[in-house]
Amino acid sequence: MKSTGIVRKVDELGRVVLPIELRRTLDIAEKDALEIYVDESAIILKKYEPACIFCDNAKDIVVFKGKNICPDCLNDMKNI
Repeated sequence: MKSTGIVRKVDELGRVVLPIELRRTLDIAEKDALEIYVDESAIILKKYEPACIFCDNAKDIVVFKGKNICPDCLNDMKNI
């Protein structure tokens, strides 16, 4: 893990502000969803990108009956 040298305090509602430099660098816009992971004593935030439930591909996702499926897996299912 790489340190940015940026320190922010948690406010009384548990919020932390992500600096604009980080948001620009990581392409995080207002209203974007973030996934929250825990790794031992570390909290990891990652921009949420929906992925295929079968292969984890995040490109050209199609939602079928509430599930995310990539075109390749969708074609594979058609050929079964």
